[in-house]
Amino acid sequence: MPFDYLPPLLRTSSSKIVLLVMDGLGGLPIEVGGPTELEAARTPNMDRLASEGVLGQVTPIRPGITPGSGPAHLALFGYDPLEYEIGRGVLESVGVGLQVGRGDVAARGNFCTLDEQGNISDRRAGRIATEEAIPLVERLKKITIPGVSTEIRHVKEYRFAVVMRGENLNPDIDDTDPQQVGVPPLAATARSSAADHTADLFNQWIAQARQVLADNPKANGITLRGFATDPNLPTFQDSYGLNAAAISVYPMYKGVASLVGMQVIDFSGETPEDEFSALAEAWDGYDFFFIHIKKTDSKGEDGDFDGKAKVIEGVDMALPHLLDLNPEVLIITGDHSTPASLRTHSWHPVPFLLWAPASARPDDQSSFGERACGHGGLGNFPSMETIPLALAHAGRLEKFGA
Repeated sequence: MPFDYLPPLLRTSSSKIVLLVMDGLGGLPIEVGGPTELEAARTPNMDRLASEGVLGQVTPIRPGITPGSGPAHLALFGYDPLEYEIGRGVLESVGVGLQVGRGDVAARGNFCTLDEQGNISDRRAGRIATEEAIPLVERLKKITIPGVSTEIRHVKEYRFAVVMRGENLNPDIDDTDPQQVGVPPLAATARSSAADHTADLFNQWIAQARQVLADNPKANGITLRGFATDPNLPTFQDSYGLNAAAISVYPMYKGVASLVGMQVIDFSGETPEDEFSALAEAWDGYDFFFIHIKKTDSKGEDGDFDGKAKVIEGVDMALPHLLDLNPEVLIITGDHSTPASLRTHSWHPVPFLLWAPASARPDDQSSFGERACGHGGLGNFPSMETIPLALAHAGRLEKFGA
């Protein structure tokens, strides 16, 4: 269990907790002395919450360690990512409704573009549209490998998930994505002898996939990442006494929420307004809500400083819809930093805002940004302490000891 000392302290309450995660929120200035993306964004609603609440910074894994999205979200949910490891393949698969049992091996797939020499010219196949990718996934479903079954499902755009089921499978396999262009995809390589057989099966599947996709001008190759099996995580209900729901557009984040026992809420649309409307409709049925905003991270990875700031502004503009619900506790943060200047995830601490009108001890900060959070009353603390902090402010923890 994430915090063994918490279950005896849990008490029932009608209070509501909202964890609003803007993926890759943390940023950097693009010029010396300039603002970060969050500081450059016009955020009157978040600034008001900052003046009424308390700020800080969270470290997702450990200082200096750059996290992937899966471990970073696990940390926010209170699970030490160094103890509870989840491969991205499981997250993607569960997020699109594929079952991953103990002994199954799941992987996330990317369509990619290969040149005439078999080298990768585009790792994401030009970010092909979903409607182009779905027929290609249908082709992949026809591949058969003796002795095992495979199930493939489209995720979004150039991404898909594949689950292999059979006897004596082992996920201890390196990614086949070399993370660069101008070189061929890597073979699936076992990191231990126990995974040799499984790596061979995946290599057979990859070879057939290449043949099936050979005539496509953009998506004529694939790479696989995050080989993994079911991690059998303790649930949110058992760990924290919370009936939790997740609201997300992207499947991977639905996946990590499902793995910790959250109920994924189905809804239409992709905007913050759509997500907050889904929150309002589900409000009476749950104690805890995880809301995920993806495009802050996407814009950061694209190197689009202004675009990332505009995504943050869009969330701020929609925020009154959430605030009208009057949650007892609202936390606004990110899973990790994705500075546009670096075009990738980074190790920098993540801005953190806690708004709990009945119990938060305000600091002297009046805006939501990296510099203000660096001076905030919460200081810098591990992401995995987020949930106990939220439980305390929601009146859901008893006193420890006499």
